[in-house]
Amino acid sequence: MHAQIVLFDGFDPLDVIAPFEVLAFGSQLLGGELDVELVSAEGARVVVSGSLGLSLMATARLDPTKPGYIVVPGAVGPVEGDPDEVDTIPVLLARFGETAAIPMIQQAMANPDITVATVCGGSLALAMAGVIEGRHANTHHLGVDVLEAAGAIPIAARVVDDGNLISAGGVTSGLDLALYLLQRSFGPRISLAVEAMFAYESRGTVWTNTGRAPQVV
Repeated sequence: MHAQIVLFDGFDPLDVIAPFEVLAFGSQLLGGELDVELVSAEGARVVVSGSLGLSLMATARLDPTKPGYIVVPGAVGPVEGDPDEVDTIPVLLARFGETAAIPMIQQAMANPDITVATVCGGSLALAMAGVIEGRHANTHHLGVDVLEAAGAIPIAARVVDDGNLISAGGVTSGLDLALYLLQRSFGPRISLAVEAMFAYESRGTVWTNTGRAPQVV
């Protein structure tokens, strides 16, 4: 099983590193059963984040046929500014939406053996690119209106499970997202063991489109 974490220019480092660390340690506990790697649409290259030029190395090209998970992070940068002059977060996400990664992700979402997961603004990038119209998702609280305007259905939960699309809210929710991926695929004992090692407990209830709806009071 594979977990491909997608890098793009301007990515948020914590959106990448938090799930990478969780999934990598989970893989150790599984005897290497989960193959975790950093990828890009262009293949192996150094990718510069939006945080003070911090860079990470993508070691392979995103492969939309590998079973498992594709994790899409958000971006980091100024929230506001003239988009013709400043690489704001919306600009960076829209720019990612114009790359070859989007048709690859669309191809992956048509494969029943692949689930796409997003952290923070990753869901915004997919929504702005028209990939998740009509799907339940969450993003950073500052981007919820944009997510809805782009056609997704915002859900106020730290992690939202909409089948082959799993999304998480703000930056640190990447920890909860990755722990949930481990639990969903391999069971709670693996995810609990990772929590114990990282001295971190998952936050919030994972939303799924099941069960009774609350009555209005």
